[in-house]
Amino acid sequence: QVQLQESGPGLVKPSQTLSLTCTVSGDSITTNYYYWTWIRQPPGKGLEWMGAINYSGITYYSPWLKSRTSISRDTSKNQFTLQLSSVTPEDTAVYYCATGRTGLGQSDTWGQGTQVTVSS
Repeated sequence: QVQLQESGPGLVKPSQTLSLTCTVSGDSITTNYYYWTWIRQPPGKGLEWMGAINYSGITYYSPWLKSRTSISRDTSKNQFTLQLSSVTPEDTAVYYCATGRTGLGQSDTWGQGTQVTVSS
């Protein structure tokens, strides 16, 4: 069974780059058909799909965040990462990594989430 764990700083200053890592256990991130996804939930708001990287390394981004978002992977560590540049307090949220094999945007396994606050 696949398990995911987010890690990264809980506090980021405005204008800096937010970097989070998702460590995967239970299967390889290169196994066919997986989409490895980042999703966030700002306080009092709904879930927002940010982007994904698939099993072959192809990336997909939300058009609203594409200019500030980069998703990459380290297959030797079985990890994938999120970088969000030029953050503002509006980027404060719980950030989740998630995965599934039925298609882009169809995640059935989630990490526990990590709170990131953007504040000076």
